[in-house]
Amino acid sequence: MTTEIKVPSFPESVADGRVAAWRKQPGETFDRDEVIAEVETDKVMFEVPAPARGRLTNVLADVGATVLSGQVMGEFEKVDTLDAGEAAPAADQRQTTPAMSPSARRRIEEEGLDPKSIVGTGKKGRILKEDVLQAPASDAKPPAPAPAPQAAVAAIKPAATGARQDRRVPMTRLRARIAERLVQVQHTAAILTTFNEIDMAPVMELRGRYREAFEKRHGVRLGFMSFFVQAATEALKRFPEVNASIDGEDIVYHDYYDIGVAVSSSRGLVVPVLRDADGLAMADIEGRITDFAKRAGEGKLEMDEISGGTFTITNGGVFGSLLSTPIINPPQSAILGMHKIEQRAVVTDGKIEARPMMYLALSYDHRIIDGSSAVRFLVTIKELLEDPARMLLDV
Repeated sequence: MTTEIKVPSFPESVADGRVAAWRKQPGETFDRDEVIAEVETDKVMFEVPAPARGRLTNVLADVGATVLSGQVMGEFEKVDTLDAGEAAPAADQRQTTPAMSPSARRRIEEEGLDPKSIVGTGKKGRILKEDVLQAPASDAKPPAPAPAPQAAVAAIKPAATGARQDRRVPMTRLRARIAERLVQVQHTAAILTTFNEIDMAPVMELRGRYREAFEKRHGVRLGFMSFFVQAATEALKRFPEVNASIDGEDIVYHDYYDIGVAVSSSRGLVVPVLRDADGLAMADIEGRITDFAKRAGEGKLEMDEISGGTFTITNGGVFGSLLSTPIINPPQSAILGMHKIEQRAVVTDGKIEARPMMYLALSYDHRIIDGSSAVRFLVTIKELLEDPARMLLDV
């Protein structure tokens, strides 16, 4: 008697998904709760665990197929025990392809690494993305040998011809959803961007003075993002329209502050949300952001962690961006863009000095936020960060 394997239940905001991988093939055995497939949605990657011990008998949704929540994607037959004969196929498979996270698998394929030579540090030896990044370069596939000097000239033309190839790869669900939302917001919102610059010396001095003590006490590094989250939260309290959203012909003012912080993953940019940011200490903010970034790389963020949000902060400076115009994450009405800190000549008290400066950008929906409010909001963040004591004193 066969038992159905169903697609995990999606939240209401997710319409469908795509089968990203089958970790088991027909005829292979698995234990209860062992991951047998992966389903990718526009937000997160779902792992499909085995509901019971058994043997896969039929795959009804191949890799790349679009599936709906609760849809039957495969079948298996239950087995009471896995004796040596039954366990052999699964064991052989694990030896050939060790268990690994979705992001680790993609990285291994991209880099051409041998998964058997990578030591997994995850649960039950599962290979994580961090394990792949730390893998020795010798694990990579050896490059093609260079042609002998006499054949070098003759090899140039075929090599150049062979290099002109096109690769067609299906767009991931996340990338497709990002594209859809970005085009949507460009057509439905009146987006403007205002800029300012901030002298980061006070924050850098404060961070340098207490960094070691902070890490020792709280067990997490003190970064810049916690300063910006706290400054943005205080500014949102003073300018509630920046924390609002449009719903039809109504303006919805939010009396809570759920700050989205954009983090990069192998699947694209995701925006996990710091709920009730106004009640979080800096250590809490740094700890949660670190955890978000780690699990984003592993594809383990939960749906409710990347849904919602009333305001977003994105930091292009970590990639070297000097200036940009971030795009609003709908239905939010504004997004703050941080950038690279760079030493620039500025005039201070009539003297030219080299100061660590950062450009800030605020993109906002002009339908709900007036230009004066947007400018004053950004100036408030500038003033708070150039004199961090103002946040403590609430002035």
